[in-house]
Amino acid sequence: MMKRRAFIWLLGGAATWPLTTGAQQGERVRRIGALMSVAADDPEAPARVGAFSQGLAELGWTIGRNVRIDYRWYAGDADMARKYAVELVALAPDVVLAAGTQGVTAIQQVNRPVPVVFVGVADPVGAGFVNNLARRAATLLASCCTNTA
Repeated sequence: MMKRRAFIWLLGGAATWPLTTGAQQGERVRRIGALMSVAADDPEAPARVGAFSQGLAELGWTIGRNVRIDYRWYAGDADMARKYAVELVALAPDVVLAAGTQGVTAIQQVNRPVPVVFVGVADPVGAGFVNNLARRAATLLASCCTNTA
């Protein structure tokens, strides 16, 4: 249970997560579903994937060895976000990374309770994803922000 929590906090950008909680040899491969708000061919897409992969690697998670990431790119299209949310949840991920308000909304509409980490939501309280930033909903475990300044 502790390793699962550490894994989820990694996705939320928790910088204090110690390397020692990374997956150990022989442990099952964790699965991340990533619902991305840009198109796969967007110039930002490779940088986002690379940064995410690098962050995971720095914490002991290696794609193909102890973690697998299934990306879906909805490119700001709400209908595609809903379609891909259903696909990702059907894959039974350990956690979903949802980018953007449409992505989080789409994941929430899928019935299976899956932990969700969200990014790129300007006002999660105003969007109704959380009641307040100090106490999140049961499946919306964390959020992180990007400083673009």
